Amino acid sequence: MVMEAFVQYDHATHQYICQGDWVLSRVPDIKKQLKFLLSKSNDLTFDGAKINKMDSAGVWLLVRWLKESSAHERANIHLKNFSDHHQQLISLIEQQTATQKKIPHLPHHHWIYQLGDFSYQQFSELKRYLAFVGQLTYESIRIISHPVHVRWRAFLNVIDTSGYQALPIIALLSFMVGIVIAYQMALQLRNYGANIYIVDFLGLSILREFGPLLTAIMVAGRTGAAFTAQLGTMKINQEIDALNTMGVTPAELLILPRIVGLVVALPLLTIWSDIFGLIGGMIMAHNMLGISTHDFLLRFQQNIPLRTLLIGIGKAPVFALLISSIGCFQGMEVRGSADSVGKRTTRSVVLAIFYIIVADAIFSVLFSKFNL
Repeated sequence: MVMEAFVQYDHATHQYICQGDWVLSRVPDIKKQLKFLLSKSNDLTFDGAKINKMDSAGVWLLVRWLKESSAHERANIHLKNFSDHHQQLISLIEQQTATQKKIPHLPHHHWIYQLGDFSYQQFSELKRYLAFVGQLTYESIRIISHPVHVRWRAFLNVIDTSGYQALPIIALLSFMVGIVIAYQMALQLRNYGANIYIVDFLGLSILREFGPLLTAIMVAGRTGAAFTAQLGTMKINQEIDALNTMGVTPAELLILPRIVGLVVALPLLTIWSDIFGLIGGMIMAHNMLGISTHDFLLRFQQNIPLRTLLIGIGKAPVFALLISSIGCFQGMEVRGSADSVGKRTTRSVVLAIFYIIVADAIFSVLFSKFNL
């Protein structure tokens, strides 16, 4: 039967008497006793004459406690009456623990360093994006000069998935936005007896701003994310490398059809969005302000110039270029595992929406300068 292992302090000799079996099964009991040992003097002596058995686990526990005692400025530690086998085992464990490397800790950098590192990473990504745009421009010129390389099936498939299949969600979103805008405007206009002016406000806001902007944001979340996920998955599965091996550039087969297809589809989706946004506003104007459909359409035709519609539609191709190029670029930046696909997809949507809003703000400033 395994004897109980313990450590006892001998007041007569001022020594720690180690006895029992210092083996793996008794390590928890030994550890508890070592934890409550107190130093009686600066000279610590451990007597191992009464140890019956001692394996590597018991030696490791003793060596670690000795090091912790030394760290607390307890000097002159001595071991005596340990057998030759135990002494050799203790020496071996001491050598191993002395050469054992500590787990590295990540350094904590100052916020200025973190800001600089973040700025450098963003600048590096911007340079890669510009190089990506330049390569696409070169590929576009090459394909235009050789129309036989145009991938019509891929182009039409993008129009179907990004345009036709997006019609229901765009219609629903625009209809609800039109209702909300009309409701908020009606509450204010009714107080001043200016009910009819809701037609002007709805026409200008939906055709010029809300229609193209909300449509682009919806497409960025739906189509831009799909572009990134599709290309990223193909990158991980080495399908992109296979295309290069066959002499077919990814830009020709995968990227340019997506970009051109979205440039064609987004203006059409914007018109679709404008229609349902105005329908929603028209219904709310009739219910809250008593403006009939005939009066609404008549004033709309008289007071909303065609220029307003063209300005809104003119923004759509720019938004489409931003969404498609960012989505494809982030997909081509995927590295490693599927986790990278998720990160790049999220980054694609965030960047696309951000640059859409920035581009819309720039358009607003330019149109204001030219009195448009």
